[in-house]
Amino acid sequence: MNRRTLLTAGTVIAAGTAASPALASEKKGGSTEAAALNIAGLGLPIIAGGRIRNYVFVTLRLTLGGGATPEQMRAKEPFFRDALVKAAHRTPFVVATDWTVVNAAAVCASVMRMAPGIAGAGKVARAEVLIQTPRRRTGVTPV
Repeated sequence: MNRRTLLTAGTVIAAGTAASPALASEKKGGSTEAAALNIAGLGLPIIAGGRIRNYVFVTLRLTLGGGATPEQMRAKEPFFRDALVKAAHRTPFVVATDWTVVNAAAVCASVMRMAPGIAGAGKVARAEVLIQTPRRRTGVTPV
């Protein structure tokens, strides 16, 4: 990957993060929808055989609970990002048959394990992976 492609990808990810609304939904009137926070452009490594094989950029949605507001949780977003990337390097979220996706259930379980320590008990009700975009789509076949 050359430097120009790397810079372009970084710019696109940064623009997408800034342009995507951090508020997925707000309570309006008599609506029963829970507030949510989107975390976009989170690059998780695909590590197999001790080597980084690919990166998958993930968009997460954290459904908030326990009186947490999206404004309060936006301040915690960098901590979630850091903890999830560290967890992905320790125990990769690899799907053995496909290096272009992450194990969404494992990612969500990891977020839910770390949420009480970062945001407080009961502040995150649910986590889900919305979008997975691999950096490389070809030439990444498991051995």
